[in-house]
Amino acid sequence: MANVSVFDMQGKEVGKMDLADSVFGVEVNEHLLHLAVVAQLANKRQGTQKALTRSEVSGGGRKPWRQKGTGHARQGSIRAPQWKGGGVVFAPTPRDYTTTMNKKEKRAALKSALSNAVLENKLIVVDEIKFPEIKTKNFQAMLDALKVNKAFVLLDSADKNAVLSARNIEDVKTAGVNELNVYDVLKYQTVVATKAAVEKIQEVYA
Repeated sequence: MANVSVFDMQGKEVGKMDLADSVFGVEVNEHLLHLAVVAQLANKRQGTQKALTRSEVSGGGRKPWRQKGTGHARQGSIRAPQWKGGGVVFAPTPRDYTTTMNKKEKRAALKSALSNAVLENKLIVVDEIKFPEIKTKNFQAMLDALKVNKAFVLLDSADKNAVLSARNIEDVKTAGVNELNVYDVLKYQTVVATKAAVEKIQEVYA
C-alpha cells in the first residue's frame, strides 16, 4: 500500500495517508490511457465545419466560353475548383466525432492515470483547501508554498471561493471529484487533491 505525505495550505507536512493499491497502485496500461485521451478530445469536437463543393456553389450553370477556337483552355463552369469563387475539392462536411469506451475501460484508464501520478510523484495531498474570500493572491500563495506550477487541483466539494480564486491563474485548473478525468490527470505537472477528495476517489473506485 502506497503512502503519501499530507500537507496544509502553508506547505507544512501534517501527516501521512495510505493509498489503496486497487486505485493508486495498479499496473499502468498505456494503451487504455491513449484510448481515453483520444476519446475525451474527440468528444469535445463540435464537428460543424463545412465548405461548399462545386455543385453547392451558386452560379456557374453555363460554360464561360465555347469549347474551341478562343485560345483559352476549355472550361465548363466558373464554379470549378480552379476558379476564384469556385467550389472546394473534397470539402469538409459536418460529422460526429464521438467515440465511446465501456465502463470497465474508463475505470481502468482512470486508475492507470492515478497510479501513474503516484509513480511519478505528481500527487500532492492537502488536508483541506478553503479560502475565506475570493483572492487570486491567496491561491497563488498556496501553490507557491506547495512548490507547484502547472496543477490540476481536485476539490472534494465545489468551494466557490477556491474555484474563483484559481480561475485567473495560468496553467491551473480546479475540478470536483465528479469531474475527475484521465486527460487532466496526465496533462498537468502536478495533481493537488484534498484528503477528502482522495478518500472519495478510493470509496468509488476501490
